[in-house]
Amino acid sequence: MSHPMPLADDRLIVALDVPNALAGLALAEKLGDAVSFYKIGLGMLTGGGLALANELKQEHGKRIFLDMKFFDIGATITAAVRGIAQYDLDFLTVHGDPHVVRAAKEGAGGSGLKILAVTVLTSLDRADLDEGLMRPGDLAELTMERAARAFSAGADGVIASPQEAAAIRALPEAAGKLIVTPGVRPAGADLGDQKRVATPGNALRAGADHVVIGRPIWQAADPRAAAQAVLAEMAHA
Repeated sequence: MSHPMPLADDRLIVALDVPNALAGLALAEKLGDAVSFYKIGLGMLTGGGLALANELKQEHGKRIFLDMKFFDIGATITAAVRGIAQYDLDFLTVHGDPHVVRAAKEGAGGSGLKILAVTVLTSLDRADLDEGLMRPGDLAELTMERAARAFSAGADGVIASPQEAAAIRALPEAAGKLIVTPGVRPAGADLGDQKRVATPGNALRAGADHVVIGRPIWQAADPRAAAQAVLAEMAHA
């Protein structure tokens, strides 16, 4: 007796961390209806990333997370986000500094674009923060404080390690807000450059609304089967 394959679940966001739009489109075609939400980041910006975002959204009905991690003076942030808002995309990241978040929300205006604030990048640990002259303190506590300040500045959600998702979800400021977790690896997967990780099921149980997975899917011999395995794990979370 065959078991039905898991249906697309927009809690799974697949990171199209491939060299260019042609490779991204080819991967999306392999994944087909198994995946409904894609992340396109800076690495593909010069390889046609915005064009791919628009094609996947308008012609294939996919949801799109544009991971630009903007940081600049307020007027520049507002202008940049206003330009992106016209593409009818779903999520956009900015750094979680309150002045950046406020400017991004102004740029998004009345569009459906959700502004997600980066707390502390999941590839960083305390030694990295020390090297960058970030103030002393426990990394998880700093992440929570940055999340709370971003929410208060108007962020629709935050990007955070799955290891901090539960604590952020418990913040009063997090009511009705999104938590999106990169640094997610299926059980047994290589950690790559991530230092703070969890499995998809554990990230969802900790309070994440969406998990972002890249290499464990697009480097797999059968990306569609890899995505379906993640979906099956998520269905039991």
